Amino acid sequence: MSSTLVAIYNRPMKQPRVALIHDYLTQFGGAEETLKAITELYPDAPIYTGIYKTQNTPEFLKKKTIISAKGFFFETFSKYFTWLMPFVFEGFDLRNYDLIISDGTAWPKGVLTTPDQLHIAYIHTPPRFLYGYSVESTKRNAWYFKPAVTIIDHYLRIWDFNAAQRPNFLLANSKEVQRRIQKFYKRDAKVINPPVEINIPKSDVTEGQYYLAIGRLVAYKNFDLLIKAFNKTGLNLTIVGTGPEEKKLKRASGKNIKFAGRVSDNEKHKLLRNALGVINIVSNEDFGIVPIEAFAHGKPVLAHKSGGHLETVKENVNGMFIEDLSVKSLVTKIKEFDTTIREEKFDSKKIKEGAKEYSKERFKKEFKDFVDKKWEEFLQTRQK
Repeated sequence: MSSTLVAIYNRPMKQPRVALIHDYLTQFGGAEETLKAITELYPDAPIYTGIYKTQNTPEFLKKKTIISAKGFFFETFSKYFTWLMPFVFEGFDLRNYDLIISDGTAWPKGVLTTPDQLHIAYIHTPPRFLYGYSVESTKRNAWYFKPAVTIIDHYLRIWDFNAAQRPNFLLANSKEVQRRIQKFYKRDAKVINPPVEINIPKSDVTEGQYYLAIGRLVAYKNFDLLIKAFNKTGLNLTIVGTGPEEKKLKRASGKNIKFAGRVSDNEKHKLLRNALGVINIVSNEDFGIVPIEAFAHGKPVLAHKSGGHLETVKENVNGMFIEDLSVKSLVTKIKEFDTTIREEKFDSKKIKEGAKEYSKERFKKEFKDFVDKKWEEFLQTRQK
């Protein structure tokens, strides 16, 4: 090796000025848990986001610099004017930063950078609403929205493809999303599974006689089917989460179904710890953090046989699958799941052990190692 190259390799790596980009900060789920882990790696980095609502702000955001689109219009009507979001994200001035780290689905990967900046994008999934996957609301299919939505989505798909070519490197949260990226964007992506909190303080377990479902109360999570099925089985179900479908779901629920609403992390872990099992029947889940949270407590999961579930749920080891999402099939499968649990056919210790590979510490190490390596390579190319 030449003396010049030795000097370059031995030179201290320049610490980059980092900016973080995230879709929205209006609700807090798995994507925001990933953002939280990234902020712990880059505590001084500001966060650029489309919309930021300060109610129920989690602790990790309270001391962060957050730049977002301001005003009543964006906060109130953003769902109806998604076609404006590319302009919002392309309008962010990122010239003062060396390293751009974006995470999200639709807009963050589309920020504009220069050849002197390194952009790494963590993709939770290509936007579900653009590529035929079930989404949060059924309003898009209403006859009075459909004609305009069809035209707008066509142009948004063109923008989305072009935006996906902008980052230097793409990361995917699962093999399922890796395949979607290859299909829709024609790009390779490295898989780094998202962080899941598995280091849970030990405490006494008071086994409850209920099943648990966790998630935003939106259309594609299939809570309506779950409620219809549990109404028929008579088994107890507790639902954690809030969302636009909440009132409708509550009206449809029998006395055996309880809504816990938004809960703290401690309360969520308590509910998981004492549940018989967890049910997650989302079709084509991008990754699925809820099943991993259940596994961390040694609880089996009944999951839809599709998407990210295929990577984490193992039939009759840490859970069971359902394929047909009809109420009749769901009732039959829930009863089978219930019988299997009560006959103690699942090994709680083995389930817990399998959750360790998805830890938050593992994510942070894999993510930082990847970013550091690409930053070092980027500096070397700039020095040639």
